[in-house]
Parts: sequence; structure tokens; C-alpha cells
Amino acid sequence: MVNEKKWESHPRLRTAGEKLPESEKITDEGMDRRAFRAHKPFYPKGQRAYFNYEATKDTIRHFVEGIGDDNPLFRDEEYAKKTKYGSIIAPGSFLYTYMWGAQLGSGFTGVHAWYSGGDWEWYRPVFLGDAFKCIIILRDVEAKKGRMTGANIYVDYGDVVYLDQKGEIIGKERSHTVWAERELSGSAGKERGIPKVAYSKEDWIKILDMYDNEEVRGSEPRYWEDVQVGDRVGPMIKGPLSVRDILAWLMGAGSPFFRAHKMEFKAEMRHPKMLEYVEELGEADVPELVHIFDAYARAIGVERAYDYGNQRMSWLCNLFTNWVGDDGFLWKMSGDERAFNQVGDITMFEGKVTKKYIEEGKCCVDIEAGGKNQRGVWSMPPRSSTVILPSREYGPVVYPKPSPELVEEVKRARPLEDMIKEGVI
Repeated sequence: MVNEKKWESHPRLRTAGEKLPESEKITDEGMDRRAFRAHKPFYPKGQRAYFNYEATKDTIRHFVEGIGDDNPLFRDEEYAKKTKYGSIIAPGSFLYTYMWGAQLGSGFTGVHAWYSGGDWEWYRPVFLGDAFKCIIILRDVEAKKGRMTGANIYVDYGDVVYLDQKGEIIGKERSHTVWAERELSGSAGKERGIPKVAYSKEDWIKILDMYDNEEVRGSEPRYWEDVQVGDRVGPMIKGPLSVRDILAWLMGAGSPFFRAHKMEFKAEMRHPKMLEYVEELGEADVPELVHIFDAYARAIGVERAYDYGNQRMSWLCNLFTNWVGDDGFLWKMSGDERAFNQVGDITMFEGKVTKKYIEEGKCCVDIEAGGKNQRGVWSMPPRSSTVILPSREYGPVVYPKPSPELVEEVKRARPLEDMIKEGVI
């Protein structure tokens, strides 16, 4: 016998009627709950990976192929054996495959969120065989006037700190997450009506030529002494974006929301406000479908499906790892995503050297870099990042160390479920 009462609160039953539920609101109560949780480091419940727990030959290969990165350091074992690492390594952005987005635990439910950039620091390479866990530290929330909604949006800042199997800090990202009510985003429609570009034969010749001419520095060291302020970095092209590119990204990087059959419906029961309700289709499903289907994107005010924010950040990482070569190291990377990268769009990455200096034995180069689309709009306005290069005079790269403050915060971290029980978060 079917137990109707058991399932009456399941979100699928709520969407089976004639009227879809109203979208959730950002409330003072929710903001107070978020503020109470700030600056308290915690281990997420169960440490469930979004996709990969370990850096293996296959997980690294799937990731770099998912971002269109053919650097042999990440995928060719025979090539990598001859480098200083002795085996393949992963680009720093590979850590997204374990966890991304510090909004985990923020307390907002049923409100649309999108990743809008981040500030990375890495302290050593990601090696073959590394296994991961992480610590979340929610930081501050900033209210801003939304370009899409005309009303307030909220930029949520938080750190994801990545640890290896020894408990040592590999890197961290301060992620920027935008929260906006779905109903306001959809009705504002600021990203609607942007036509999908049709590329001519001549356009495709230029695109294919740029891919063919992409510089991968590789085994030829780029020495600190040879770099000058004003030197150009890139260009590097990605796109025209297609759903195929987005699916390839998911095959390599995974997803926090995509589940199948029984596992999906059980997750919905635990999180009944997770679904996005699309009036145009009369259906509801996970909000990540904005990256696959135009109708889901239109429901939040965007004309077509669009890329993942951390997918675009991984492309920026690709620009830097191409440029520094096998012996260089990407220390800091900042990206700020200001325009939706919709299906059909190109992203052209380029940068320039703005400063070179030595800091505590590290031969550093600052690079201002970003990405522009085919309409000339900076979908990622130029921001400053820092690489460390080998030096003829001072020797190989010296890896940076995490700040003492971060080390202390990591020591204080406790399991989230324990902190909830005690009422401290």
C-alpha cells in the first residue's frame, strides 16, 4: 500500500499541482543566521566530495580534457617523468573537483546562487596520489544594487581551505557567491535578448588559427630574469561556448547537484527547497540546469544556458600554467566574473606583466589578466595574479607558505554537525 502521508512534503508533489510554488525570499532572519556562522572554521558534514577524493592519472586527465588543456605535464606520463616532479601533476584548479563554493553552510535555501569569482592561493603543486579534505570559513556578506534585479543582491565571501592526506594546506580560495531571489532575477531580464552570434567562415579560420597558435611553454624554462614589465601573456581562446563544452567540464569536474534517480529524490527530500521552478516548462529540477537548458536560464533572467563560473576560472588558470612552463608556479590568481558567458560566446584571455620582484626568496611576477567576449565586453575584467618563476641567479622556484593566521584557523576547525549540536554555529 502506498503511504501518501510519508511523501506529502516532498518537493515533487508540490510541483505536480496547477500552480508552481513561489520563489523563496532573502529574509532578515536568514541574514542573521548567516552572520552568526561567519568566521567559524568547520569541516563540512561527511566531507563528501563533489566528484574526486584523489588526484589520480584518470581524474587529472578527465579534468584537463574537460577544460581543453592539452599540456603534457598533466596527461603524458613519459613526458612528466623527465620533469622535476617525476610524474604528472594537476593544475591548481583541479581542487574544484573536490569542493567549490564556500556558500555551503551559509543557510540560504531556495535562493538562486551563482559563483562570481574568487581569489586563490596555492602553496605547492597538486601531486599524483594526493587525497583531499577541506575546511570552510564563511566570511562576510555585502549587499549591492543588482544589475540583473534592480534590487539588492548579496555577495557572499567565504574560504575553502584544501588539505592533503597529511592534513597540510595545499591551497585556498576565497570564493565570491552572488545570492539573488529567482523571481526578481527572472522578471528583470537584464541578460535577455542578447542575440546568439553566427560565425562566418572567416571567423572560424581565425578561431582555429588561435587554437593552433596557443603557446604552451612546457619544458623550456621561463626565467625570472628574462621577463620584463609590459610583456604580453597570451592570448588564449576558449569557445565558442557550447553545451558540449559544459558537459565536458562536468565529466571532468563533477557537480554538487547532479544525481540520478533514487539518489536525486532522496536528496530533494533532505533539501526540499533546492529545486528551481520553471513556469515556462511547468516543471522543477536542480538549479544547475541553467547551464544546460535555455528555459532554466531564462527563468533567472539569462537568454541562454551559460558556463560555470569555476569553469571559467579554470580557463584563466590554464592561461597561467601555459605561460609559466613546467618549472614555474602559479601562486595567486584572482578572477571577477561580471558578465554571463552564454552559449555561442567566445572568451579571449590575455594579460600583461605589471611588476617583478623578489619576496622572501621567491622570484615573483605580477600579471594583470582577464577575459573578453566577441562583443568586446570583459566577462572577466583584468585582475592581478602572481606567479613564481625559476631564476638563473637564485635557483628553482621557492614555494610560498600559508599565513600563520590561516594555519591557526585550520587548527581551530571542528566538524559542522558538532558545532550545530552545541549551538555555536
